[in-house]
Amino acid sequence: MKNYTFISLIFILFIYFGYSQELKPSTLFCDNMVLQQGMPVPVWGTSKPNEVITVKFANQSKSVKTGKDGKWKVVLDTLSASKIGRTMSISGSSKLTLSNVLVGEVWICSGQSNMQFPVKAVPEIVSLIPFSKNIRSFEVKRTVSFQEEENAIGTWTTTQPNSAVAFGFAYFLEAVGDVPVGIIHASWGSSSIEAWMPRDMAEDLPYFKSIMDDLDADTITHNKIKKSLNAKNSWSNKEDIFMRRQPNILYNAMIKPLAPYACRGLVWYQGERNARYLSGVPEVSEANWFHRVIGMKEYGDVLKLWIERYRKEWQNDKMHFSIVMLPGYGKGTVANPNIDPKSPTEESFAWLRESQLKVLELPNTSVANTIDLGDVKNIHPKDKFPVGQRLALLAAKYTLGKDVVSEGPVFKEVEISNNSIKVHFKNNEGLKTSDNKAPTGFWIADVSLNWKIAAAKIEDNCVVLSNSEIEKPIYIRYAFAGKPDVNLINGANLPAYPFRTDN
Repeated sequence: MKNYTFISLIFILFIYFGYSQELKPSTLFCDNMVLQQGMPVPVWGTSKPNEVITVKFANQSKSVKTGKDGKWKVVLDTLSASKIGRTMSISGSSKLTLSNVLVGEVWICSGQSNMQFPVKAVPEIVSLIPFSKNIRSFEVKRTVSFQEEENAIGTWTTTQPNSAVAFGFAYFLEAVGDVPVGIIHASWGSSSIEAWMPRDMAEDLPYFKSIMDDLDADTITHNKIKKSLNAKNSWSNKEDIFMRRQPNILYNAMIKPLAPYACRGLVWYQGERNARYLSGVPEVSEANWFHRVIGMKEYGDVLKLWIERYRKEWQNDKMHFSIVMLPGYGKGTVANPNIDPKSPTEESFAWLRESQLKVLELPNTSVANTIDLGDVKNIHPKDKFPVGQRLALLAAKYTLGKDVVSEGPVFKEVEISNNSIKVHFKNNEGLKTSDNKAPTGFWIADVSLNWKIAAAKIEDNCVVLSNSEIEKPIYIRYAFAGKPDVNLINGANLPAYPFRTDN
């Protein structure tokens, strides 16, 4: 009985004091970090239960008592941008000093392989390195977890992020905003949006609940992943692919620990994996187990729910989401892989791009147009330089309030007149073509939806379309193809966004 009482007491003390009584901030709070300007800044971690923790930074001092679980969080008042490295002290029964802390713009950059695409693979991006300044990065280790983790694996460094898109974005944003930029990079090749979804999204998405229920019951997959995670050496490429193509568990390990770190927004470059199917969730076999994801037509609605769920996690309705439109690519879906990359009726990336544009129905969102970029044969194009530029312009306009033109022409309305259609655009000042030739990429149709290439000409910052074979054209598809030939731009040399009027 005495032994039982002693063991019980030890167990109670273990639960009460937790695994460690050492003062530890979240791994996001370390030397060289960048804190977000212009909004309250949470700082959190763990220590002894019922201990007073004090955080001091930028002439502020905030204190809080830890809970029974040893967790603590203070919230610093709004900070002003600063390129001068300062120290943050965190004290309780012990004291930590974090050095070289800047204040500026913090962005999370996430997605799949085109976000992961390395700086070293793009010479134009590499050439920016000697001129970059006040750019910091936190590279989140690519790993998975079956439970929501509290700490991300990584550290802040004074070097640029490894991602070409993330670094290009940071470089141009730092230049136009004249503020330090901190990038938290959390991406993993071939991952679906489902991989980055919190488990509770299953409450609103029956298909995701089905996927998660199957994963929960799949002990073989659980054991396989646990074995990889516990391996003495790093896991193999085959194991890597297996892990990153699972639902939810990337979010648990790589995104959940980042909240609620104060940031301006999140850049999302993902969709290729969900573009393998036109609609619905496919039945899968042992050969294509990794394709049990939502299709292109539904992707946009899921993406909007995902954004709203992330904002809830960060407790920030104004958190900006900037989506990178999928660039040109000449392959189709699993059902129809060999397509005409110029056709407006194929099962191509065009449908995923249309879904991506649905995010504009939400406030505080933007889409970086890449319709003029890409590679017909390579799903990993190297023209990442303009992607970073365009993302920075969007961030400058919509989050920093800069007076810049950040988007190309956007479809506004049409005028139908006998055998022609006149297209009006927003952002149309200086409407022109990049090669001084007639606009390309336009298709028109009558009620039969028999699409024909349109003859196009620019008139009064509008585009007039016609085809001798169509007497009464009523519908338009512009750049609605896997890899369309396009040349329509505005005076800021930004490309027109794809659209169709038959939807």
